[in-house]
Amino acid sequence: MANPFQVVRDFEAALCEYTGAKYAVTVNSCTMALLLAVAWHMRGLEHDADRVISIPRRTYVSVPQSIIHAGGIPVFRGEDWCGMYRLKPLPVWDSARYFTSGMHTPQQFECVSFHATKILGDSQGGAILHDDPGADAWLRRARFDGRTEGVPPAKDSFDMVGWHCYMSPDVAARLLHKLSVLPDYNPPLPNDDYPDLSLIEAFKR
Repeated sequence: MANPFQVVRDFEAALCEYTGAKYAVTVNSCTMALLLAVAWHMRGLEHDADRVISIPRRTYVSVPQSIIHAGGIPVFRGEDWCGMYRLKPLPVWDSARYFTSGMHTPQQFECVSFHATKILGDSQGGAILHDDPGADAWLRRARFDGRTEGVPPAKDSFDMVGWHCYMSPDVAARLLHKLSVLPDYNPPLPNDDYPDLSLIEAFKR
């Protein structure tokens, strides 16, 4: 029987061709893309000062949550942004509101969204665009419960704790079709009416 997840690999390859990234790791949301990208960079960091990540105070509420779940400490800055912004000092970008051809910048991790309201949209989905082979191997296991793709659980060796957030084949198939007719240039989406996250009790240190 043909492997239904081949369409996910085909979609990832098409993402690389469209954006210029060497690797594209698909997941079930941009929220999880951000969590995994931050978690990769948090590995081995023990001191609070090294885990502080600055984001705009007006952005989507899941972004600081992803940082916290990944082991980081969110702080907030005043910034008027359009389309994408950096999770400083990491080379990680929230690009949920921007998706266009050739968008990848070398040595950066752009996290994109395929939510129904986004430029390339469906019911759900996200991806990490990057060019780091070590990160790619780690991210692919991290999105798949710490498993090695293609290896049955009984024969796999688990040396990391992962998340259950891979992209399903039906979503990948629809997005692959939509990507094939997407224009080369897409302007950033306007920002939503975000609350000031620095005032939310859950994010106060």
